[in-house]
Amino acid sequence: MTEATYLHTTRTAYDTVAVDYERLVRDELNTKPLDRAMLVAFSELVQAPGTRPVADLGCGPGRITAHLRSLGVEAFGIDLSPEMIAVARRTHPGLRFEEGSMTALDLEDNSLGGIVAWYSTVHTPPELLPTVFAECHRVLAPGGHMLLAFKVGDRLRHLDQAYGHELSLDVYWMSPDHIADLMSEAGLVVDARLIREPDEREKPRQGRQAFFLAHRPQSS
Repeated sequence: MTEATYLHTTRTAYDTVAVDYERLVRDELNTKPLDRAMLVAFSELVQAPGTRPVADLGCGPGRITAHLRSLGVEAFGIDLSPEMIAVARRTHPGLRFEEGSMTALDLEDNSLGGIVAWYSTVHTPPELLPTVFAECHRVLAPGGHMLLAFKVGDRLRHLDQAYGHELSLDVYWMSPDHIADLMSEAGLVVDARLIREPDEREKPRQGRQAFFLAHRPQSS
């Protein structure tokens, strides 16, 4: 089967920037207390007795995976980019990282206690987001939780350069209400939303940021 064009271009872009990307975002959470608060809330939800592992989808260089582990979460990372996985393994040698795509996860049904998708859906064409959320529903165990971070808006920005490199990459800003509808259609229940304004480093191009906490109902 021929690979979707956006998967190829996204992989190529992140393979290109992997080393510099890790260096630039390594300490980013340190200046974002609201982002950290959502990760703390998620970590508390997924650490009930008997909870299954947590997957950090689109983990990049592994900084969110490592942060979750520092909070006591049994987390591992999955990313489309082999170079990002290589950087993650070098940077966090004690953690587990695997190559994979959010549209076709190599995971068993009901196998996860939680999912984090930290800005990892922003390169997915909007018409394919139902496939991503359906996969998340499939691999989450009933009662499992999901944390989604994304950019708020209704636009597409094409990048020809980023992180000091020439590349080709599409970035989508999405409406929170639309994302909530798509998650609901996939069988996921949104429990909380945080919409924050851009911080000083994000202005003026980044705009507002959204963080959703959701879960798969026990009866689904």
